[in-house]
Amino acid sequence: MTPGHVAHGIRASYGMTHVTAEHISAWERGTLLPSAPELAALSGALWCAPSELIGAPRTLREHRLARGFAVEDMARVAGLDVHAYQHMESTGVWTGTSRQSAALAQALALNPRDFVTVTGLDGELTHMLHDAVGTRWQAHARPIARLLSADRRELSGPLREMHQEYQALMTATLSRGGGSSASGEAGLRYLEEILDHFWSKFPPAG
Repeated sequence: MTPGHVAHGIRASYGMTHVTAEHISAWERGTLLPSAPELAALSGALWCAPSELIGAPRTLREHRLARGFAVEDMARVAGLDVHAYQHMESTGVWTGTSRQSAALAQALALNPRDFVTVTGLDGELTHMLHDAVGTRWQAHARPIARLLSADRRELSGPLREMHQEYQALMTATLSRGGGSSASGEAGLRYLEEILDHFWSKFPPAG
């Protein structure tokens, strides 16, 4: 199918007379994003699900579109004013309450990692994890659990293991007389990759 064929199908079957071959080409190139109704019409014209066109969702908007929610629907499910939800989605910064966060995660079937990423909390989690591996990890289990809407007990194993790994690297660095050693570089690299270390351990097996 050419872009013209796809555009004709959308106009004929869904009444979107404004959609042209240029729209289809721009959507393919990623220089223009379809609205939620346009994405639904496009998936219908191509006989596929919206999620197949998006690929792996990365943003809150993409997760919403992949699930077929309109902005108004998502705002209602999360218990938010439409304009407040739209602002959070467009800025990528989630400021909802714990109850609203839980409703969002459930409606979009977000796992903890996706939830943290799409709501812009990666930076906050990174900072918390740095503190946890550098000091007493037990003191940081509760705030991290609150951020993830997780059971604090699920975090004990991953945080303890990460603390031990990082402290072993730092001990090796000190024993070699400074932070310029390979161990020191390994410690810095561990902090840079701390989210990957955390998600590889969370949730714990079983």
